[in-house]
Amino acid sequence: MSNENRDEKTFNQAALDYHSAKPKGKIEVIPSKPHSSQRDLSLAYSPGVAVPCLEIEKNPKTIYDYTGKGNLVAVISNGTAVLGLGDIGAEASKPVMEGKGLLFKIFADINVFDIEINEKDPDKFIEIVKGIAPTFGGINLEDIKAPEAFYIEQRLKDELDIPLMHDDQHGTAIISAAALINALEIAGKKIGEIKMVLNGAGAAAIACTKLYMALGLKKENVLMCDSKGVITKNRKNLASEKLNFAAETDISTLEEAVKGADVFVGLSKGNVVSPEMLLSMNENPIVFGLANPDPEIGYDLAVKTRKDVIMATGRSDFPNQVNNVLGFPYIFRGAMDVQATGINEAMKLAAVHAIADLAKEPVPEAVILAYNLKKLKFGKDYFIPKPFDNRLITKVSIAVAKAAMESGIAGKPIQNFEEYENALLDRMGRDEKLIRMMQNRAKANPKRVTLGNAEEYNVLKAAQILLEEGIAHPILLGEKKYIQQQMREFGINLDVPIVDPMDDDQEENRKKYKDTLWKIRQRKGMNEYKAKRFVRQRDYFGPLMLRHGDTDALIIGFSKNYTSILRPVLEVIEKEKGVEKVASMMMILTDKKPIFFADTTVNPNPTSEDLVNIAKMSEITVKSFAIEPRIAMLSFENFASISETSKKVAKAVQILHEKYPKMIVDGEIQPDFAMNSDHLSDYPFSKLGTEPANVFVFPNLESANLSYKIIRGMKMAQVVGPVLMGLKQSVHVLQMRSSVDEIVNLATIAVLDAQRR
Repeated sequence: MSNENRDEKTFNQAALDYHSAKPKGKIEVIPSKPHSSQRDLSLAYSPGVAVPCLEIEKNPKTIYDYTGKGNLVAVISNGTAVLGLGDIGAEASKPVMEGKGLLFKIFADINVFDIEINEKDPDKFIEIVKGIAPTFGGINLEDIKAPEAFYIEQRLKDELDIPLMHDDQHGTAIISAAALINALEIAGKKIGEIKMVLNGAGAAAIACTKLYMALGLKKENVLMCDSKGVITKNRKNLASEKLNFAAETDISTLEEAVKGADVFVGLSKGNVVSPEMLLSMNENPIVFGLANPDPEIGYDLAVKTRKDVIMATGRSDFPNQVNNVLGFPYIFRGAMDVQATGINEAMKLAAVHAIADLAKEPVPEAVILAYNLKKLKFGKDYFIPKPFDNRLITKVSIAVAKAAMESGIAGKPIQNFEEYENALLDRMGRDEKLIRMMQNRAKANPKRVTLGNAEEYNVLKAAQILLEEGIAHPILLGEKKYIQQQMREFGINLDVPIVDPMDDDQEENRKKYKDTLWKIRQRKGMNEYKAKRFVRQRDYFGPLMLRHGDTDALIIGFSKNYTSILRPVLEVIEKEKGVEKVASMMMILTDKKPIFFADTTVNPNPTSEDLVNIAKMSEITVKSFAIEPRIAMLSFENFASISETSKKVAKAVQILHEKYPKMIVDGEIQPDFAMNSDHLSDYPFSKLGTEPANVFVFPNLESANLSYKIIRGMKMAQVVGPVLMGLKQSVHVLQMRSSVDEIVNLATIAVLDAQRR
């Protein structure tokens, strides 16, 4: 079996495993109100539920006040045009619809019911959708084949009074239109003067052309091609949608059409544009190769062929990705927040200009770090915002909401846009996409990561994911024979180095490592015999690999307690300058935003001076994630300093305020007060102000360790770490029995740590 076939087989199995893992599927429904007592249940259902029912009967608009309709979208398909798979049926389309629901939730906090309708007759399909529409605040039509898609969408828009959009048409149109505005500015061309060629004549291509025309593109300057060539007046039996764009010309082939063209937009299939065709276009040609996974012409080939090409693709691994997720979550968010009766052209154009304008604004450090770039500036390599840009939710949603209000279709206009902007940010959490950002940064410059305990299934599976996703170059550390046996047993095929400290092929390294270990520990109780014996143990071999530069990062632990694993690390790896004691931090990924706990695993009873160092290391670490640290020094008292613990914390705070006056840090304070704006307002003197803390420094190991383990055990949030702070090199120790995701996430942090160094 070739590597390519094996990789595809492995990925396919991973996709099946991902979807079948409990709970099945990708989205779920959870209660949003208290339901633990009999009184709660009597309010939620009988008899209390009758009260809002009667209110809605009297005034139907109050359905938005008493139910979740205003934040609920239906993602609806009949499965007739699913991705590139074609007409695979309603049931087979469900994974895609669930996936769309997941994107709505994670990018715009919109709840979704995915609905797959087994009906191909357009009129019957329309009646079904109309019948269920009262449930929803918005409807996203998806993967419905043309030409039926045009008819279905238009009738539903005419007959329903909620936001509705067929995203396959308008999503691509909106994002590519924003890209076109900026690409034309870079090329120094005007939309009313350009010649455009579109390859593809489906729903997306027709929607794109109509939107470009709304921006000023002249119909007579457009040539649209399908699989049979240029769509001309000479062609017979054209569908009405294609006939509308039929050109008066004798040109019949794509090759002829692109000669002298200013813009090529591909919504067809890969590799249909040759270098010769690209060379025949006008100067500063704009090429949008939006076929996936292979663009109409490869990005690297296009740039190599013409230095002046301005290019976008549908892929995330090249600059300027035309990605529908830049639009649909935020368009629905803005439309639903003003209870719009539809999504009109004014709202679409508002989204286009908001997305285009955002690409011209200075890019926040968080976005630059997410893609591991030194800079990101408007130009040929950046004229579309990145999907992980958190500003999209405010810029696009607000623009759409304002357009709905100005065009007179907003049922509930927004009174205060400053409050609305803050509500949008709070709804999502300002750092919600942290893990995805970190993985993107890691992929940009992957490092060698040695994984100890490689005989374990979780470690092997994590190594497979790290390799396949391009996050790291894994090295497996452990007993080679047993690692290979486990790989065969679990069907994990990994072409990566396996390092066995006992193997004959490690003799040279053992000698080198023994000399190093003896040299650094000979005045600390270690003789040459012990050093020779210790280097055969992976607990020492791994850190020595790191010290000698034979790996860039080290992940160890999994099957032993933290203290026993940490000891060899501290004996081999040097501390950073100015650090007396290392510490660790846990990243807790809550529904809204990440919070950080320190020190969770190393120092049993830190002194005031130790707490100062822990706080400072925490600040540096959190800043490396492009997050502003707001540090709460914890105790069980609020600014009282009665107990010995609180006195210790108060002294640390005093030192921090004197030595680092710009740090946002205060205490001693209870954690629930530090997380609550109203409670913080009771202490106007505090450096935390009224914005909740996101970094919590605990007064001792017991409180920190127990706190994060309760969260981990209850599965209330994803826990990442512990992140080891204060060492010169990137080494981190796993929790016992870490999950695959926990290993992948910690290895990702290890890569970023190695990059930073």
